[in-house]
Amino acid sequence: MKFPKKLTVLQMCFLALAAVLNIAGANIALLLRIPLYLDTLGTFLSAMLFGPFYGMIPGLLSGLLTGFTTDIYSLFYLPVQLVTALAAGFLFYEKSFKTGKYLILLYAVAVTVPGTIVSASITAFLFGGITSSGSSILVQLLHHTGLNLTASVFCVQLLTDYLDRTVMLCLSVLVLGVLPTSMLAVLKKGQRNYGSL
Repeated sequence: MKFPKKLTVLQMCFLALAAVLNIAGANIALLLRIPLYLDTLGTFLSAMLFGPFYGMIPGLLSGLLTGFTTDIYSLFYLPVQLVTALAAGFLFYEKSFKTGKYLILLYAVAVTVPGTIVSASITAFLFGGITSSGSSILVQLLHHTGLNLTASVFCVQLLTDYLDRTVMLCLSVLVLGVLPTSMLAVLKKGQRNYGSL
């Protein structure tokens, strides 16, 4: 697997834009209290274009900025962003991403499970199932049916993570599909000649 040796200004700008997409999505989900997170669009786009290592940068930046400004819980969930970027980067980097609906559903499973294990552990053991996410309500409802807290957190986390990753993967495919081929080539290869745009 090849990584760009040195990022160009355009690639760095794209990574910054990807971090902003993560922050915007996270704040929308927080404001609406929906049981989705919407904070991985930039992470997926970067992982698909630049691979797992550079795919982690937007997640790291957005997690830190969101944690210090609007949602302190984001700091604790930084490992989830990093694991998700690694899974997406290894799965999608330098591969043609087929957009069939069934393939997206399978890809979503592959990028969801590693992050869910990490996030469910953080939610259950650090926060006792209560965070700023709208899914905390679902955890408490399931827990009051008699299921223990860890199992409740894992079940809800798996469901909400899977729905979130499916939505974000679909959006990523749509965004990459709209970008001109010349821009994708410049972003991926790091060419410094922007005349072809």
